[in-house]
Amino acid sequence: MKVKKILAAWRGEPQCEKCQVRHLALFSDLAESDFMGLHLHIEDLEFPAGTIIYHSDEPGRALFTIRSGVVKLVQCLPNGTQRIVRLLRQGATLGLEAVLGEPYRHAAITMQDALICRIPATAIHQLNAQSPTLYTQLMRRWQQSVEQADEWLTFLSTGTARARVARLFLHLNGDSGDAICQLFGREDVAAILGITSETACRIVAEFSRDKVINALSSNRFECDLLRLEEISSN
Repeated sequence: MKVKKILAAWRGEPQCEKCQVRHLALFSDLAESDFMGLHLHIEDLEFPAGTIIYHSDEPGRALFTIRSGVVKLVQCLPNGTQRIVRLLRQGATLGLEAVLGEPYRHAAITMQDALICRIPATAIHQLNAQSPTLYTQLMRRWQQSVEQADEWLTFLSTGTARARVARLFLHLNGDSGDAICQLFGREDVAAILGITSETACRIVAEFSRDKVINALSSNRFECDLLRLEEISSN
C-alpha cells in the first residue's frame, strides 16, 4: 500500500471523563481519579476520509478509539489484492496489537471523516498498573475482536453474492431501526465481500430496480429490511 502522510488536526486537550462516547470506549469502567496524569498522553485527532491511520507491519505504538466515523481494516493478500476484514465504528478500539508490543496486522483507513483518540501503548501500561479495571476492558476488547472476525468470516464471506450484499446492507443498518443505510463505494463493497466490483454494481442495481433498496442520495439508501433478510438467507 502506498505510503500516505497522516493528515490530522489537533483539536485540543481531551477530557475523557466528559467524552460523549466514553460509555462505549476503552475507558468506560474507569473513575475520574484514574485519569490523573494521563491526559497529557492522549491526542484527540480529526482524520479526513481516506486517511491511513497506520500501515500493516508498522510497529505498534498506540491504540485508537473511534469517537465518530468508520474505519476499515485492510489485509493485503499475496496476489496484490486487498480484503477489508472488518469495519469499526463509534466506540471501537483498534490497534490492540500495540499493547503486546507487536506490529499492526492490518492497515487502518478512515472511510468517512473521523474523530479518533490516539492513546500511546505506554500510557495504557501505566494506567493498567494504576487501575486493574483496565485489564478487564482490554480483555473485553480482544474478545470483541475475535467475535467480529468470526462474524465477518461466517456472515459476509459465505453464500451467494446476492446474499452477501443483502447481509452487508443489514450489517450497515445495524440496530438503527430507521431502515436507512449508508453504503460505501463499489470497490470497498467488493473488498468486504470477496466479489468483483462489477458484481457488486450489478447486484446493487438489481436491488434498486426490484425496490429492495431505494436511493435517497449518493450511496445512501432506504432498505426493505424484510426482503433483505429473505435474500440473505439464500
